[in-house]
Amino acid sequence: MQRFGKIAVSATLAVSLLSLSACGSGVKTSQAQINDPTLNQGVPPQQAGADTGGLSWVFGKGGASTTNGQAAQIQVNAYLWRAALDTLSFMPLVSADPFGGVIITDWYSPPGTPGERFKVNAYILGKQLTANAIQVSVFHQVQTGSGWVDAPADPSLANGLENRILARAADLQAAAQNTQ
Repeated sequence: MQRFGKIAVSATLAVSLLSLSACGSGVKTSQAQINDPTLNQGVPPQQAGADTGGLSWVFGKGGASTTNGQAAQIQVNAYLWRAALDTLSFMPLVSADPFGGVIITDWYSPPGTPGERFKVNAYILGKQLTANAIQVSVFHQVQTGSGWVDAPADPSLANGLENRILARAADLQAAAQNTQ
């Protein structure tokens, strides 16, 4: 009986570890998936600002699900997704989650000012091509003798990136409509 108890504890531990490993940093996405605007339709996105601790897929909100045996696809605007990737392409990409509509860049130092660097997070919040469907956060750091220190980012940087993304998305949408 003691042997059965050890096996049950081992099995429970293994299942727990597998469950926790599913709570990782998000969906790994290939460059082909990132560049495919047809992937951007389907599952409703999480509500903006709602923090579910990364477990929304457990409770049935967000994430990919199946309907009639077919995998559901993303519900962010394909033109905004592509435009955000295009606009931020000069920065190194850390993560791009087409299912959640989140793009995170790595730190980028402009060639003219090597003593400062910027990082951008872009959030596509909906399926419509509207100004409130894109949100950009810019982080800024300056280099001091003791390393990199956070500094306030000019709000016009985020607004400017949002405007460029919207303009690029409108161009992509117009080009797509002209080819039909």
